[in-house]
Amino acid sequence: MTIPSSYSRFKTRVVQIGDLPLGGNYPVRVQSMTNTDTLDTAGTVAQAIRMVRAGCEYVRIAVPGIKEVENLRQIKKELRNKGFTTPLIADVHFNPKIAEIAASIVEKVRINPGNYIDKKYPGSKPLLSYEEELERISIRLKPLIRICKEHHTAIRIGTNSGSLSGRILHRYGNTPEGMVESAIEFVRIFETMQFNDLVLSMKASITRLMIRANRLLIERMTKEGMNYPIHLGVTEAGAGEDGRLKSAVGIGSLLADGIGDTIRVSITEDPEFEIPVAYGILQATGVRITKTEFISCPSCARTLFNIGEILQAVKEKTGHLKGLKIAVMGCIVNGPGEMADADYGYIGAGKGKVMLYKGQELIRRNIPQEAALSELIELIKSNGDWVDPEKS
Repeated sequence: MTIPSSYSRFKTRVVQIGDLPLGGNYPVRVQSMTNTDTLDTAGTVAQAIRMVRAGCEYVRIAVPGIKEVENLRQIKKELRNKGFTTPLIADVHFNPKIAEIAASIVEKVRINPGNYIDKKYPGSKPLLSYEEELERISIRLKPLIRICKEHHTAIRIGTNSGSLSGRILHRYGNTPEGMVESAIEFVRIFETMQFNDLVLSMKASITRLMIRANRLLIERMTKEGMNYPIHLGVTEAGAGEDGRLKSAVGIGSLLADGIGDTIRVSITEDPEFEIPVAYGILQATGVRITKTEFISCPSCARTLFNIGEILQAVKEKTGHLKGLKIAVMGCIVNGPGEMADADYGYIGAGKGKVMLYKGQELIRRNIPQEAALSELIELIKSNGDWVDPEKS
């Protein structure tokens, strides 16, 4: 696809999920998924609350069987009784009946077109014609669509590279093109039944595959006049640094392209630890600003003060100023130019001396280093950008 020179988000339709709309001009939403036993009501509720308190905006819950989907009622009831109104999403893979029950309980249902209805082919050839297969799928989807319309439940068509149907694999192989076709053929069925509360996703554990599939999806939707919201994620990204880096590369690349309306960072840890990573990716790509942003150089021989200590001190005093961009630079050689889009700048001017900037304008020069942080705070206050930190 052709990437614009300046950031421009792909404009999608708005899909209402509970009382929290997705897509359009709304912020890119953050979600995660519980990893408790769904039959453990207390454990699932407690984990969901930790997720919400960490900033999770949609809570997804796996429902592998009938008992689990029925227990969604109790989980939702307890969350609502505790004052948590966060929309819930049921994660369904195989059984259409489970999806139908879930659609009457939660605000959104995720289905996987690769194994939701189809089985893998026993041989190399399809059992039915392509048209016959789609007709069978259409018939099986009708009850779900009817229930979703009745209860105003949204649906995510969630395609995974590791679970494409035999029908798709036979025609496309395990490719980005196959992933996109897997979702689009389901979309067409929903559209023929006048159901458009859809969210689409293309997930893979290989970042390049996931990125390519999502870009192809945008091309395909544009060609066919579709504009459904996009859910981004690198599935099975791993734990620790590996999981965070893969998620940042995959999700961040697409967000920088203007693609994505909701994200889930999928790492092998408790889900509440996914949320800060997600917000960090949104902040780093400039898509959703949730905290102060700091620009700082790595320092070199020209830096005549401990930039690490100074940066930490500036963060401690200004880290609550959501939306501001503050630069801490070691010297005047590159500092003023490389902090061009910062709101305020703290730049070394020589041994024990600091210059303060407002945007690109030099405001104070040769301030003694011991007074520079206080002067920076006063500069921020004098321009009306200061708010007092909330008391813990």
